[in-house]
Amino acid sequence: MYKVVSLFCGCGGADCGIIGGFNYNNKTYNKLPFDIIYATDINEKAINTLRANFRTKQVVCKDICETPSNEIPAHNVLVGGFPCQSFSTVNPTKDPFDDRANLYKQMVRIAKDKQPEICIAENVKGLMTLHNGQILQTIRNAFDDAGYFTYCQLVNAADYGVPQKRERMIMICVRKDMTQAFQFPQKPNAKNWVPLSVAIPTLAISEAKYYFSEKAVLGMKNAKNNMKRGLAQSLDTPCLTITSHLAKTSINSRDPVLLVDPAKELYRRFTPREAARIQSFPESFIFEGTEGDAYRQIGNAIPPVMFWYIAKAVADYLNANMKR
Repeated sequence: MYKVVSLFCGCGGADCGIIGGFNYNNKTYNKLPFDIIYATDINEKAINTLRANFRTKQVVCKDICETPSNEIPAHNVLVGGFPCQSFSTVNPTKDPFDDRANLYKQMVRIAKDKQPEICIAENVKGLMTLHNGQILQTIRNAFDDAGYFTYCQLVNAADYGVPQKRERMIMICVRKDMTQAFQFPQKPNAKNWVPLSVAIPTLAISEAKYYFSEKAVLGMKNAKNNMKRGLAQSLDTPCLTITSHLAKTSINSRDPVLLVDPAKELYRRFTPREAARIQSFPESFIFEGTEGDAYRQIGNAIPPVMFWYIAKAVADYLNANMKR
């Protein structure tokens, strides 16, 4: 078993994927040869969810900036979906050099001090193009200085069996003494995307709290600017990207919603369990806290099914190289 440390673990989307051993959409994702021995995040509510779903030996709710490297056990794989708001293409006015943007340095610090064979970093696609790619290059240079070759690819969760068009940058950092090049996994669903209907078994539900009011729909119809609004999703194709905004989804925004009855102009938002399915969490996954907490945890998560394929490619790479 390869030992894993999970930084910025959130509720455990990446952890679920890297461990495997779960079912989703009538398919079994086999257990992978990884053991998460240490997981950390600053969000206590997300950590509560992590503890409810995993048997991780050491779970720490703490600011990674205040965690010295000697508190982190030796490991083979370092995983980190460092916070991505600063690199988002949705709001290009945000400062890409704020404190959150610099959290990648904490991952680099731990990689340099602990020297795991592999580091896996995840972030929004905007990181690859922001400032003409200079920020991504700065991060790659930092890992290079820490002793790693880096391999980057833009991946779409829909290509891996997730009913959501979610593009993310995946960076695989390979310690330089492991000279074989890393190969990203094939895309099993590249020409056969899973439809949203997998996550939404029925459009009409009884809970009134998930429906938008007539006033909200009227406000959307009367909006004067050109922003796309009322983004009703077809059940025959993957959903648009869902985010932590699920906790306060508005029909008068760019958030994906469901049109239950076109004639009556009846719209609703996703339930937490539907959102979890859209992200490819198994039905057995528990979300602690309020519904708002669950929405935020789900929207911020890495899709487990997509990450399972990345993790399997890493496992295959380690199996081949550790025997050399």
